[in-house]
Amino acid sequence: MDRVSKMVSEKPVVIFSKSSCCMSHTIRSLFCDFGVNPMVYELDEISRGREVEQALSRLGCNPTVPAVFIGGEFVGGANEIMSLHLKRSLKPMLKRAGALWV
Repeated sequence: MDRVSKMVSEKPVVIFSKSSCCMSHTIRSLFCDFGVNPMVYELDEISRGREVEQALSRLGCNPTVPAVFIGGEFVGGANEIMSLHLKRSLKPMLKRAGALWV
């Protein structure tokens, strides 16, 4: 858990992903389209990725990818991010976290 806490504090937006997950790619693309440069950790490519995935599961991330943290706080997976986007709540959240300036 401490490792995950340290990882999510490094940038305003952190996405835990797997390189083979199409939903992870979709969420990453959404943020990039906004002009956000998220820190993306590909759990199937980083050392101790399985350990991080287990920690995410203990935090309530189900499924474990994509897991999106904004401003150091767990926001959710693909469904939650898309729901926030459709409600027009995602961009204000990104601005408050310092990930968007416009």
